Amino acid sequence: MLNDFWQEILTVWRVGILHTTLGDIFIATGVFLSFLLVRRIFSRFFCYVCHRLGRQTETDIYDRTLEAIKRPLEFTFVIIGLYISGQVVELSPALNTIFGQIIRSLIAFTIFWSIFRMLDPLSLLLNRSSMFFGNESMHETIKSFFIKIAKFVVVCSGIAAVFQEWGFNVAAVLGSLGLVGMAVALGAQDIIKNLFAGLTIFLDHVFEKGNWIKTPDVEGTVEEIGFRGTKVRQFDKALVTIPNSKLANEALINYSRMTNRRIYWMIGVEYRSTTQQIHNILRAITTYVHECGDFETNPERTKTFVFLDSFGASSIDIMLYCFTKTTVWGEWLEVKERLAYKIKEIVEAEKASFAFPSQSIYVESLPLGQPEAFPLHRPDQIGM
Repeated sequence: MLNDFWQEILTVWRVGILHTTLGDIFIATGVFLSFLLVRRIFSRFFCYVCHRLGRQTETDIYDRTLEAIKRPLEFTFVIIGLYISGQVVELSPALNTIFGQIIRSLIAFTIFWSIFRMLDPLSLLLNRSSMFFGNESMHETIKSFFIKIAKFVVVCSGIAAVFQEWGFNVAAVLGSLGLVGMAVALGAQDIIKNLFAGLTIFLDHVFEKGNWIKTPDVEGTVEEIGFRGTKVRQFDKALVTIPNSKLANEALINYSRMTNRRIYWMIGVEYRSTTQQIHNILRAITTYVHECGDFETNPERTKTFVFLDSFGASSIDIMLYCFTKTTVWGEWLEVKERLAYKIKEIVEAEKASFAFPSQSIYVESLPLGQPEAFPLHRPDQIGM
């Protein structure tokens, strides 16, 4: 009886699963687990050696690239272990075909996965072409836009490569998607319009991330430029999303592109001021603007005007038209404050005064004659 039972065990061992003996299955499992162990050891050794070599480089592109390919490289050992395990066992022709498709699909997946993860560190190479894109913030915006497009293309290519391994006609699928795309495009005209408007914003450098812009509806700082819309943070900290097509087709002020900030004041002094006083005030203001260092006085860049402009209803008006060197809002306010204090000091030093709105009334005669004196009698004289 024990001999018969042993024969049953040998029969099950030889038949195994799907006509594969249990011994081959155990051997294949052992080979696969061995590669999993080697993967851990190799990953640590490889990272250690690469980091030692990376210390000799001045940029972090090397370290970020290693970090990006670390997981795909570990997964490569899983594929190798799975492939060798499949060679140990004797599979049927049908199973062998499916197994080969699985291996090739995993290889294609790993390749495109590696490319996808390496796009971010490789994008640092575009930093050397910042002069082509303009200033730094615009460079970052355009780089982010193209990285998104590149990732989308890599994902689509990877899916197509895997589908092709399983016998799908990728060309036919793309052709059918083209017909579907035409139908979808008719119903998604606004999305396509916003996409092309976004490309126009990028290529024309209308504005960029971090710019202070103003439209007829919104004023604030650009936080993100997306495919469909642009996010603007208003000064009350509210976030507004504006369709790109609207931004591309309406008047837009980009305050961040100012070369200088302007100060345009009309300073009114009293009519009692003498000609010499006004002349001294003009000369002192002009001297301060040209010598304090806060203002751009190069005539090739900006124009500075300090003149007696007009005779107003209540004042003699002095026009001050100048530009500050700084474009930062807070610094501009400080320059304005110093200028205001200086002008007040100049006017007071000349014994002149600032005018304020006033009216003078001239009466030629009273309609009812001279008024009587009041009171006519003292209280103690009443009744006498």
